[in-house]
Amino acid sequence: MSQAERKSETSEHLDAEVVIIGAGFAGIRALLEMRKRGRTAKVFDAASDVGGTWYWNKYPGARTDSEAWAYCYAMSDELQDDWVWPDRMPSQKHVQAYLSHVADRFDLRKDIQFNTQITGASYDEDNRSWEIATKDGERFRSRYLISAMGWLSVANRPDFPGEDTFSGEIYRSSSWPDHDVDFSNKRVGIIGSGSTAVQMLPIVARLADHVKLFQRTPNYVLPSRNRPLDEHDRASLAKEREENWSLVRQQVFAFPMVTSERVFDSVDDAEREKIFEAGWEAGGFRFLFETFGDILVDERSNAAAADFIRRRIRAIVKDPKTAELLCPDYPFALKRPPLGSHYFEAFNRDNVELVDVSTQAIKKITESGLVAGGGHHDLDMIIFATGFDAVTGPMMAVDVKGRGGVSIRDKWAAGPQTYLGLMTDQFPNMFIMTGPQVPFANLPPIAETSAVWIADLMDSVSDKGGVAAEPRAEAVQGWVDTVNATLDATLLGGGAELRSWFMGANIPGKVQTPLFYFGGAGAFFDQMEQVSRDGFVDIKIS
Repeated sequence: MSQAERKSETSEHLDAEVVIIGAGFAGIRALLEMRKRGRTAKVFDAASDVGGTWYWNKYPGARTDSEAWAYCYAMSDELQDDWVWPDRMPSQKHVQAYLSHVADRFDLRKDIQFNTQITGASYDEDNRSWEIATKDGERFRSRYLISAMGWLSVANRPDFPGEDTFSGEIYRSSSWPDHDVDFSNKRVGIIGSGSTAVQMLPIVARLADHVKLFQRTPNYVLPSRNRPLDEHDRASLAKEREENWSLVRQQVFAFPMVTSERVFDSVDDAEREKIFEAGWEAGGFRFLFETFGDILVDERSNAAAADFIRRRIRAIVKDPKTAELLCPDYPFALKRPPLGSHYFEAFNRDNVELVDVSTQAIKKITESGLVAGGGHHDLDMIIFATGFDAVTGPMMAVDVKGRGGVSIRDKWAAGPQTYLGLMTDQFPNMFIMTGPQVPFANLPPIAETSAVWIADLMDSVSDKGGVAAEPRAEAVQGWVDTVNATLDATLLGGGAELRSWFMGANIPGKVQTPLFYFGGAGAFFDQMEQVSRDGFVDIKIS
């Protein structure tokens, strides 16, 4: 079908060829690619501006754990030249500003409808189109539907009895208010000890009268080593740009670094200590990837890394009892390790207290605080940093129905079933960007590669005179089997016992199954290219 024919069909029967849900990294990149291919597209987002996760999660200390020069789009040298990142690990404010800059630079806002929550999407088999419904009762029709809702857009909200009786202030990290929150002279309770709490605690502690962090499971917090970038850094990064993007395309987590080929038995204990020391000082995930290449697959290598971090915690935290409570007793990286800036150091402050709720959980919230850890804690403010119904939660929150009225909730009742993490059978012309069963990796490169692959498939459908594309059921099952096999080849399967969100284990009642492909981003990119070169043979075009 020619571009002119597509435009004619759009004007007569459809509101747009493509509807995209979400205006974060994935949705913006999808819109750019649709525009490039001459396709009409409309984006919907519940927020009042672009940003996705980075619009909502504006809590104090919110920051990426990816280095700035890889947490962006690679599609345009000009775009990379005209945007200046101030820090090595960008803050929420700067990531949201970057995406806003992209939207303005490419005049994208005219195709984005903000303040619009999508509640349903159903496939019309007779017309080979999707009908999208909004909370306000609007209806839109499109040939294709792209979910770009991200991994972390549905908050996990544990039901604590008595929450409505609390007389103080309550905040949730996943929907932080636009106004400044005053912590001064207040007794603050932070519920959670994941990445959000790790970033938030040191900042809240500077102003609050007293802070209590309620920890269920300790984490292997790695130092971020964030720092400002100066003109010399930017000149060097511009010179190394092509090399860094080449590393991103090959690295297992799509980071601009080389995964070490060194293994546990290749060095003695003294040399191993030096290597871990260098990785710790380098900051970020370099400790995980640039030290030993077998940390995620060899129990001895993993144990050595875990022991090094525990010794670091004991050296930093002055109170021995608190230090031991902060030391994880499970293998390293079975829960995604957060990056922190002075997190462990915060527990040396007189106004910071760690409350262990691993055996005596939070029972209830009262008018003046909460009951947990065997006692009552008086508080003026409670902050919930309790994570997300990640990866599958966003799709399951929308009433999506495919051929024959089959619901995505029923389809994925026993766990997600996808083809390359991008499509699923019984849902023609529906694509899922940054959904389940893509690599557990740095998100922008995954989104960018996915947008191009999706557009290539759409072009193939048009070139063949087709109007619908759907993966074959056996191809979907083949990818599910591959996802399971890649997890089994690592130590990460044990994350289910630790309530790891990448196993869906942090949500009561949620099926515990791998939500990501652990074969590496580089291998995933190669697979996508191979499928495209082979003419998308695993996909039925009708």
